Amino acid sequence: MRLKSRKTWSQQQLAVKLRMHPNAGEGFFNFERRRLLIHAGKTTLAAALSWWLATLFGVHDGYWGSISAIIVLQSNVGATVTASRDRVIGTVIGAALGFAFSPMHPLLLAYVLAMLVAMVACGLMGLRNSSRLAGVTITIVMLVHREGSAWGLALDRVIEVLLGILVALVVTTLVVPDRARVRLRDGLAQEFLMLGAFFEAILQGFRGAPAANLQSLRDGLQAMRQGNDQLLDASRNEPSSAGWPEGLNMLSQFGRSLFEALIALELAVRDSHKDAYAQRLEPELGKLAADIQSGFNHVANCIHKWRFDKPPQGYSLEHDIADLEARMDSVRGTGLGFSQAEILRAYAVQLHLKQIAQMLRASRVETSRAIGRTRDQP
Repeated sequence: MRLKSRKTWSQQQLAVKLRMHPNAGEGFFNFERRRLLIHAGKTTLAAALSWWLATLFGVHDGYWGSISAIIVLQSNVGATVTASRDRVIGTVIGAALGFAFSPMHPLLLAYVLAMLVAMVACGLMGLRNSSRLAGVTITIVMLVHREGSAWGLALDRVIEVLLGILVALVVTTLVVPDRARVRLRDGLAQEFLMLGAFFEAILQGFRGAPAANLQSLRDGLQAMRQGNDQLLDASRNEPSSAGWPEGLNMLSQFGRSLFEALIALELAVRDSHKDAYAQRLEPELGKLAADIQSGFNHVANCIHKWRFDKPPQGYSLEHDIADLEARMDSVRGTGLGFSQAEILRAYAVQLHLKQIAQMLRASRVETSRAIGRTRDQP
């Protein structure tokens, strides 16, 4: 069964448009280099601005503001907000505990108790990322010797960190902002393209030799999913118009479900290279498979344009499913001469194809409902 994609937005065209395809050539590398230079410039600006403001206002040890700005300023707005939140919480907890335990003696015992309380408290509150920062602040407040009270050192530490974080948030929001939800949208479009490529590679092993790049596609999809999950977490901390969070979250869930369904299809086609019974389900079986392949491209195109209310042209997955079911009814009982395992494999494949087709259609329809058919750009 050889797949033929219909003329929608082709995989390579859309991937180059997203500047994410490994064969996009010089354009891809220029885009990544430009992002790297922009991030370096923004980090330098935030660090220098934090130091200048600390000097202007006479803040003690103003370099801590620069350090905080460097640490929290991430590659996109949402990740910067997340890192800033974690650092503020950790600094406040550490400053409070460092001040509270400073009067105790001996100092080593007080320090150990303060660190233990901070780690346990942050762990119980689900603030693992903040626990390390709380420990750093406790160390500075309790072990760094400076004239003045522990209360003054703790307050200075909080002010320095808040200054650096405020500057980092202003810079990441106003200076060439890189929003996580935009990167996630493009990442999800690329994920659906890769799902389509994985689907095509799997079906090469149905009554044929397995595709050589099957394992690399599977590994690439898993890595892409991890990256998109991180962007999804970051995007939740960004302000956005109505429908964007719901749509992105829904597409991420459909992507995960489709990947799991493809893994099940891969198991179903295993050892089918000598099967002949599935030939009785042609051409309906092959047509459904070809239209599923086109469906992955269509959904990727919808994600890129952020417009989901336009159905695909030239084919209908619902009609394909109905035609295949009718074909199966007509050949039922004609399996004499074929092994039971061969027949079961053919039926398992068509069941998985139907499930994938239904999920593909649902990913477009349900996302269209979630975002209210908006065409707003981020």
